[in-house]
Amino acid sequence: MQLSELLSPDCTKCAVEGASKKRLLEAISQIAAPKLVGITRHDIFESLLNRERLGSTGIGLGIAIPHGRLANATQPVAVLLTLEKPIEFDAIDNQPVDIIFALLVPESEHENHLQTLAAVARRMNDKVCTRALRQAESDKDLYDIFVDESNDGSCS
Repeated sequence: MQLSELLSPDCTKCAVEGASKKRLLEAISQIAAPKLVGITRHDIFESLLNRERLGSTGIGLGIAIPHGRLANATQPVAVLLTLEKPIEFDAIDNQPVDIIFALLVPESEHENHLQTLAAVARRMNDKVCTRALRQAESDKDLYDIFVDESNDGSCS
């Protein structure tokens, strides 16, 4: 699945205020809820929070990939945020986070979930990509940079 099939422009937000990890997960839930028919913001928040309780999804270098599975979801949905100021996220390198890619998938799509997480992690491991994402000045720029499939999958 192409990343552009998961992420939509209205689920991409640049320079978001993020007071805390919990508030950020709430914001992600609010952004994603309209895309997931029959699933509440609370359901999404609980899924993300339960996953964080297993261990932080902060993968280092200022990046977090919170994710969760939803029993009644029929399609995967992603949310991409950059933050105005980095926040503590209990990342593996103990560094604050300023790029967040959240992924919500149907509970039954375990294999696709893992493949998508791996693709996102590869994309986020590209320093050219993360630099471009951090320099985005609008929601549209952020979306366009992330979904650009040129340059061998790295951001342009």
